[in-house]
Amino acid sequence: MIANAPLVFALPKGRILDEVMPLLRQVGIEPEPAFDDPRSRQLRFKTNHRDLDLIRVRSFDATTFVAFGAAHLGIAGRDVLMEFDYPEVYAPLDLNVGHCRLAVAEPVEMTKDDDPARWSHVRVATKYPNVTRAHFAARGVQAECIKLNGAMELAPSLGLCRRIVDLVSTGATLKANGLVEVETIAEVTSRLVVNRAALKMRPVQVNAWIDRFQEVLDAA
Repeated sequence: MIANAPLVFALPKGRILDEVMPLLRQVGIEPEPAFDDPRSRQLRFKTNHRDLDLIRVRSFDATTFVAFGAAHLGIAGRDVLMEFDYPEVYAPLDLNVGHCRLAVAEPVEMTKDDDPARWSHVRVATKYPNVTRAHFAARGVQAECIKLNGAMELAPSLGLCRRIVDLVSTGATLKANGLVEVETIAEVTSRLVVNRAALKMRPVQVNAWIDRFQEVLDAA
């Protein structure tokens, strides 16, 4: 990390970004016009603060950028923090956006005769193998995880596995694919995350942003 270089703030692409941007603007961060231009292929952006740049990355990667010091601050879902559990990442604030849950789901027709309390072994398609294994291990259940990065809902109908673990918001996608939630692993919101080394090396700048977010959250 270069001491006098701008701080880099990693933002997740997609649905969460839409929820996060009003909060960023309340904090006083305004990105350059290209940030809001759908035709732009740019990934790093200047802001109205000379000492702060934004990068826009996949939601699953924001925490990794922060953990390895490529970004000093970022926004990440609790699901990603749980999956990677990077010791280099400090998550001081729950931003109260991006509400959803990490859940186990299975085909509707299975639920009539299925009792999760009686499971001893499960085969699961998921983007979250670490969280999934830990969750089931705590219950004495062995979980065989098939790592998928998307289209999890197809796995049961195509015979890949009988159950999935995925993020659920409204449940509409599950319903459309004949699935139903049978267990909640964790409630998920988005958090402000900070690289611990950056917090030690540039405490004034980093803590100033943490304080600004805290002020906006307290006023909400």
